[in-house]
Amino acid sequence: MEDTYNKISNNEEPETVFSKTVLTGKRIYYLDVKKNKNGKFFLILTESKKVLNKDTSQPTFLYEKHKIFLLREDFDKFISAMNETIAYIKAHDSPHYDSLKNNNDFTDPIDIPLDF
Repeated sequence: MEDTYNKISNNEEPETVFSKTVLTGKRIYYLDVKKNKNGKFFLILTESKKVLNKDTSQPTFLYEKHKIFLLREDFDKFISAMNETIAYIKAHDSPHYDSLKNNNDFTDPIDIPLDF
């Protein structure tokens, strides 16, 4: 874990080895697999959303980004928690979920076996 953050804090961009983009209504999600200088893989989840910058004389749009760094040793716990959370939402908010699903704004979670 420390190697991942040291590499980033030295302003050296880790190598991107795989990238996936998820386009939604108002947000874009990026899933980037990176490799640090020691050859270890990690995942960066980035949420990007367009926001209005009212601080200037002429309002302009900016892209606000939030990143989560997910290390390989945490994948199983993260996916388990994500699947449990999505199952809870489906069970308790089904009318809203069904309307989103019909509009193609949401897809069913995929259980991914992580055998390394």
